Amino acid sequence: MKIRHFLYNSFLIESGNNKIAIDPGQNLWIFNLSSLIPKTEWQSITHILITHGDPDHHWQSDRVAEASNAPVVCGKELAKVENGETLLVDPRGRGLTSWIPFKNVHPLDIGESIILGDVKIEAVKTVHGPISIPILWFKIKQQPGPGERVGIGSVGFKITLDGKTIVNLGDSILQAEWAGLKPDVLMLPIGGPGNNTWTMDITDALEAVKLIAPKMVIPCHYNVAFFWIKNIASADDQLFKREVEKLGVECSIMRYGDEIEA
Repeated sequence: MKIRHFLYNSFLIESGNNKIAIDPGQNLWIFNLSSLIPKTEWQSITHILITHGDPDHHWQSDRVAEASNAPVVCGKELAKVENGETLLVDPRGRGLTSWIPFKNVHPLDIGESIILGDVKIEAVKTVHGPISIPILWFKIKQQPGPGERVGIGSVGFKITLDGKTIVNLGDSILQAEWAGLKPDVLMLPIGGPGNNTWTMDITDALEAVKLIAPKMVIPCHYNVAFFWIKNIASADDQLFKREVEKLGVECSIMRYGDEIEA
């Protein structure tokens, strides 16, 4: 199994004939507003998973789906049905003002699962924390909830294929329900600023590793850009790696385009 990382929470997982894209979003650096997953990869993708509707996770999902004809799996709150047609929040729309049809979409509630080909995908509970964005001397804060797009459809995924399991937790804060998941690979955010804001910070991510007991950990969603702010989710990944390894768990630090075998 090959895993490639494309910053934020964007991954490609390849095994046999399967090529799973997690969060085909947009690079939010103002000088590089482009697809996180290169367009050259789109056509060969076999499954698309969306952890929630924020631009760095969802921006290119419809385009990738059109290029690949791959099924899309997402959280139930990211979708709605109108006149027998399943719609998702418009990836590039403003707020919750527009929804667009997806041809082959499978919204899951927490605990639900689906088998697509020889890949099993189960929805895992996640909770997107409120965001806090510094602008000059001020901070803009947004709290996920009814009528708010931030974190809409938040869900994690437990993926099973070729006898291995991968858990991806999107942009979540720490949840007790993760205890005992025991995947082969765990992908989790570490760049939160603390106090249950945005995502887990290093301290909470280490608690998550203890709860989940994976064989390997890949930290993500840290030291990334947000428009003019080049590093909005700062974290010391080497410190995190050392602490994870003290638990007897392998930890792989991945930069843009890095590939590992698991």
